[in-house]
Amino acid sequence: MSLTIRALWVIDRNLARDLTLAEVARSCGVSRHHLAHAFGEATGCSVMTYVRGRRLSEAARALAAGASSILDLALESGYASHEAFTRAFRARFDASPEQVRQRASTDGLAMVEPIRGAEAPAPAISPSRFETAGDILTVGLRSPCGFDDLEAIPTHWRRFGPSFAGIPDKADPIPLGVMTAIDEDGAFDYVCAAQVTGFGQAPAEFSRLRIPAQAYAVFAHTGHVSGLRRIYAAIWNHWLRDSGRTAADAPSLERHHPTFDPRTGLGGLDVWIPLSAEA
Repeated sequence: MSLTIRALWVIDRNLARDLTLAEVARSCGVSRHHLAHAFGEATGCSVMTYVRGRRLSEAARALAAGASSILDLALESGYASHEAFTRAFRARFDASPEQVRQRASTDGLAMVEPIRGAEAPAPAISPSRFETAGDILTVGLRSPCGFDDLEAIPTHWRRFGPSFAGIPDKADPIPLGVMTAIDEDGAFDYVCAAQVTGFGQAPAEFSRLRIPAQAYAVFAHTGHVSGLRRIYAAIWNHWLRDSGRTAADAPSLERHHPTFDPRTGLGGLDVWIPLSAEA
């Protein structure tokens, strides 16, 4: 059973309780960072986005069935007030709680149902090598991201591409992708970057990021870049558990191979997964 399937069980079993990313992760025996990656790569949404969507959907069902107290539903759904609940409900369903109760139906609402079904077979993967890297300095385009909009990453690269050649003091002639540590809500930043020897001459419009020295498991992906998500899902849901390794709460890296062609998405890249000192 994958980590994501275990997390889904924990969430749906405890939906009426006060759930946080950290609490779900503890119930699954992993760090919040690990769970956020595993769940996001497998489902395309963050843990807390799923939790909120499920709670609001159950509240919508209760309203359609004639629930009398919207405040009670708000509190049961994890909201501190009628107003906060109504804002979230309207943002989710484009309708107010009162309207759904009056209609006595959830027809047409974007309900979030429990994720069910058999797991897709995980690709057979293993690291091509283990690396310990010293401090890494990067300069590049930093953009907010989430697991529900990973398709925006190629757009970030397209925006960054023309600027790469002009970045001074490059330590590596090949671009570097950085996925920063994840927050409680499952959001992170993706950085399209150049690795540099120093920040002194970096263009002012670009983000500067220092990644501390870190141990990594490196996975070679030789197929089309569109298949990268399945590799990530297999790493976070299966390989870490099966190998007995522990992920560090640190950025993950994507290093393109010298043969990578941004016009075709072919040529391969390496995925660098940070490992804790226990690994």
